[in-house]
Amino acid sequence: MSNIEKISIALTSEIAAVVRDAVSSGEYASSSEVVREALREWKLKRTLLQSDINELRSLWTEGLASGRGTMQSMDAIKREGRRRLAKDTKKE
Repeated sequence: MSNIEKISIALTSEIAAVVRDAVSSGEYASSSEVVREALREWKLKRTLLQSDINELRSLWTEGLASGRGTMQSMDAIKREGRRRLAKDTKKE
């Protein structure tokens, strides 16, 4: 690992105990290793979340561009959704 920067962090006693347990069990070589893995997973989670947000924005824009809906009320939308669900369930 090149360009390592040392950063000091404060953890709750509960989280610190989890980190110490992971190291003492041999699962990790050091507390730094535990934190690095946690941060890699956090970074991945953020990337996936941003991807989901971008997809929702795209679908929202597509929906708006498609024009006015044909359903006249929320009850009509619900009925149609239930009809489609029943139809899909029967196919399985």
